[in-house]
Amino acid sequence: MIAMRKKEENIFMEYDKLGKLEKVDPRSVWKDEALDFTPWLAQEENLALLGDEIGVNIKLIRTEASVGNFSVDILAEEEGTGRKIVIENQLEPSNHDHLGKVITYASGYDAKIAIWIVREAREEHKRAIDWLNEHTDEDVNFFLIKMELWKVNNSLPAPKFEVISRPNNWSKSIKKGLSEIAMKEIDFLNGFVEYCNENNSILHPGTPSVSAPAYYTISTGSSKWIIEIKINTQSSTLMEDVSFAGKELFRKLEAKYKDAIENEMGVKLCWEPMENYKKSQVSLTIKDFDIDNLDKREEYYKWLKDNGEKFKTIFSKYINKISRKEEGTDEHK
Repeated sequence: MIAMRKKEENIFMEYDKLGKLEKVDPRSVWKDEALDFTPWLAQEENLALLGDEIGVNIKLIRTEASVGNFSVDILAEEEGTGRKIVIENQLEPSNHDHLGKVITYASGYDAKIAIWIVREAREEHKRAIDWLNEHTDEDVNFFLIKMELWKVNNSLPAPKFEVISRPNNWSKSIKKGLSEIAMKEIDFLNGFVEYCNENNSILHPGTPSVSAPAYYTISTGSSKWIIEIKINTQSSTLMEDVSFAGKELFRKLEAKYKDAIENEMGVKLCWEPMENYKKSQVSLTIKDFDIDNLDKREEYYKWLKDNGEKFKTIFSKYINKISRKEEGTDEHK
């Protein structure tokens, strides 16, 4: 009994050591949206944070890009597809003026993705973005994002992007009158997104594209590689792979870390240099995939989630090892 009481006391002592989470006023860090916040967000690692939250690989084109007499805070594109992205920043509660700017900038650059970042999202503006996602072309996607800063005790503030409103491409696909198989693919992928969200996945998958639902990409926070899901109903296969923008990184990983990666994955992988293409990939495949088998949906989703998370964690580690070695630092650190 005495030993049990001491154990409980030790547990309570550990709880007493926990930090206090505190919200930080963004204006205390970024005094000016144009001069402070936009340059911060435009950095590759910070666009990667935002992209990871919505499931899009964001590559900067330029800041303060002109649209007539106005200028959008950030003009970017989606890595791999080239789809234009406009980002409008507002470190204040959302207002009608900025809603109009988001629409103006999206139309000015024929953007397929429009991101509105605010300090607080008013309900009427959330409804407006939801309405735009419901009624615009199936390839146009609007995101309303809440920007917050948090710290623990005296730590540095850490950014947090919270998606308030996102596209629902399933309803758009019905309106567009897509083929039956395309609608099944979108339904399958939307189910996977929900599965990941419900199970706190580190993948943060984004909204499937209505124009090419069988080819689905997940951001890794890097422009060098992405995770892909490929559905082929004709061959009854479901593939998940790590896709590299070129050959160099793929070859370095295969030459030095192939065995280590496969040991950590717990499975043999298919390493494909794809000599006739610019990219290369490392993949896993289910060869008896049945998109109509609803009873196996959760099994498929678990397979995609578990292997996707392993891809993201393990490949990140070994890609970082290569980067550190090339920079001349100790790769074991």
